[in-house]
Amino acid sequence: PFNRCGILVVAFSDEEMRTVEQLYRQGVANHAVGIELCNRERLLSLEPKLNADVVGGLHAPNGGIIEPYRFVFALVESAVRNGVKLLTDWHLVGVTEQENHYLLRNERGEEIISRYVVNAAGVHADTVSKLFNAEHFEISLRKGEEFLMDRNAKAYPSKVLFPVPSIHSKGTLVIPTVEGTTMIGPTSEPTTSKDDFSTSKENFEKVFYNARRLVPVVSERDVITSFTGLRPLVDSDDFYIAISEKAPRLIQVAGIQSPGLTASPAIAEYVKDLLKKAGLSLLEKTHYDPYIEKIPRIRDLPPQEADALIAQNPAYGEIVCRCEKISEGEIISAIRHGHTTLDGIKFYTRAQMGRCQGGFCTHRILKIIERETGLTIAEITKRGSNSYIASQLVGDLVVEDNHAL
Repeated sequence: PFNRCGILVVAFSDEEMRTVEQLYRQGVANHAVGIELCNRERLLSLEPKLNADVVGGLHAPNGGIIEPYRFVFALVESAVRNGVKLLTDWHLVGVTEQENHYLLRNERGEEIISRYVVNAAGVHADTVSKLFNAEHFEISLRKGEEFLMDRNAKAYPSKVLFPVPSIHSKGTLVIPTVEGTTMIGPTSEPTTSKDDFSTSKENFEKVFYNARRLVPVVSERDVITSFTGLRPLVDSDDFYIAISEKAPRLIQVAGIQSPGLTASPAIAEYVKDLLKKAGLSLLEKTHYDPYIEKIPRIRDLPPQEADALIAQNPAYGEIVCRCEKISEGEIISAIRHGHTTLDGIKFYTRAQMGRCQGGFCTHRILKIIERETGLTIAEITKRGSNSYIASQLVGDLVVEDNHAL
């Protein structure tokens, strides 16, 4: 889903307004369509929930929001449908360069041969580059905490709300999502750990202080979860997209910060051109299938269509996730599309994403995975690798007694 809801950059002083005017001039120079400078009255008419102390701002009507994980799932499903082989839980630990290809090895000793490699490993791009004896750059990290609010929150705006940005950060945003929830954040602070996904009370308070400056009705009571993402920076503080000078069949795609999601289609086109430049012969696929299977969401269907679907497949009439109204049929469909982890099912279906954050439905989802895949609960993970939901001991108890969990 995509919603071109528009973006507002909000100024609270004459000094901030001068920055907004500079952003406007940049937008005009870049041929941004429809942008406008707004006075206070115009801004409040566009977004009545804004703080009445605003001075003015910038309106970019073509800005929009998207459900990022469904976008990525769609890209992957399309690729697989057209012949791509997807390998998950395949952690690169060794590279041997041979005459016209690389031999790639994982921690289990499994090997694959590749003539060209794209290094899009995010925060681990520097490690991958070293494995290829390519450029030695260092990834530094900026940590961003986000807070997700209940779909019934009064703070839900009609547009994406930005403060006036600083040199280092876009600031704290108030973002409507296509799913009907509100997201607030992010923070932006350095961290040294590539596994630092912690959140803190200090940043919680900071984010809500800044968010209330934009939308006074924002309430901490509406928060249903928080999470952290890591933005990778390279030495140049810009996207690093290039053919490696030391490993000419390696394409470096590193330091992709915000707005990486927005830029991703253009980055893909650019990387395709770099692969051709590096020597890869590309022929347009003659039987490309541009479609993917649309999975019905019972919550979004009109009553007559929902009744017809349930009559055809009664599993769609069994609601597993009460908060998001996700049916057993949707979870089974996710599993049959390859999603056998709790997080995979969560992002594919939204089960576990509501107010209770899986408190009601997680056990039922585990049992469905167990039934559909043959995995025991002890073998099911949250997000792959070693993120097991239950210890082996607890898993053994579950095997013996279905009521153990």
